[in-house]
Amino acid sequence: MTRKLTAKEVVLKSGLKCRCPECGKGKLFQGFLTLAPRCEVCGLDYSFADPADGPAFFVMMIMAFPATAFGIWIELAFEPALWVHFVTTLPFLLLSCIPPIRPFKGVLVASQYVNKAEEVRFDTSREVDPKDEPRSVAITTN
Repeated sequence: MTRKLTAKEVVLKSGLKCRCPECGKGKLFQGFLTLAPRCEVCGLDYSFADPADGPAFFVMMIMAFPATAFGIWIELAFEPALWVHFVTTLPFLLLSCIPPIRPFKGVLVASQYVNKAEEVRFDTSREVDPKDEPRSVAITTN
């Protein structure tokens, strides 16, 4: 008996594995960070996905703390020459930032698919009545 995955499970499983969020089998990427045009298994069109710079921003902000702490620790503990930082801190920074970008981008694309995220489109075909107020929405949780 197979059970249906929850939205969180779909986002994490397909995103981290860099697989299609619809079928979980097709490749999400064509290259290191370039999204494929569509899934080769189920045919899902990936044009809905636009994570932009989100993955790079979040990975850099998260990894900035350990990379900076590592560099400061080396400097305070050993007071090395500048070339030592190029040999130790720079590779640490690159290895802590570059590999996580791909799975993080996969998670953001899967999240966009599960949540049906798309660009905001404004309806300019009708005039807006200044008396119109935003509607309140009641959100219920189970």
